[in-house]
Amino acid sequence: MRNHRRPLLSTTTISIVKCINLSSEEKLKEAAKSVFLKKGFAGTTARDIADAAGMNIALTNYYFRSKEKLFIEIFRDLFQLYCTNTIKILEKPIGLEEKIIEIIEEDYRMMKEEPTLVLFIMTEIHRDCENLLPELSKYKELLNGILIKQIEDAKKNGLVRDIEVEHLMPIIMGSLQFVFVGKNMHRKMYGLSEEDFDQFTETHKNHVIGMVTNYLFRSS
Repeated sequence: MRNHRRPLLSTTTISIVKCINLSSEEKLKEAAKSVFLKKGFAGTTARDIADAAGMNIALTNYYFRSKEKLFIEIFRDLFQLYCTNTIKILEKPIGLEEKIIEIIEEDYRMMKEEPTLVLFIMTEIHRDCENLLPELSKYKELLNGILIKQIEDAKKNGLVRDIEVEHLMPIIMGSLQFVFVGKNMHRKMYGLSEEDFDQFTETHKNHVIGMVTNYLFRSS
């Protein structure tokens, strides 16, 4: 009597199946990034993601179970992209003034190259800080560790004014981000072309560096 049992999958076949599944999962994640960046969490549906990926909506539910679970995963990836270079700067064994200038330069670069990403992160943290706060832990740890220590040491040596990091970072980031958030308003008000606006933001960044360092460092 012939054995009609289905043959076992070979190791090669299993690897191929895993690659296909991984490809589908990554395709959905890339589509989700695009849709979430454009519409935000509240404005995005599972159908939007499936349509953007050109896949069946059942696959979205199969891989990620829920929109919330998928969003947290996407947010984690995007926040890491946003703050990776700033974290590297915070970890550098360099002087405080040089570090602050590099942070300003990096924030400017991110706002110029990835304005949608920065606005997305700010908006979503405002919407659901409680659930997204764990993703900020590494960044917060470095601010409350390395940077605070450098500021406190500089205070003791009379090199900087008495200022806390929770005031310093909004001064730096707010001064730059407002210009990009209000891009259309600034272009309309001052009659700026796209090239003019690029020059405007470059000049503004240099003003921010000057104002922050001149205010903060007593020897500047």
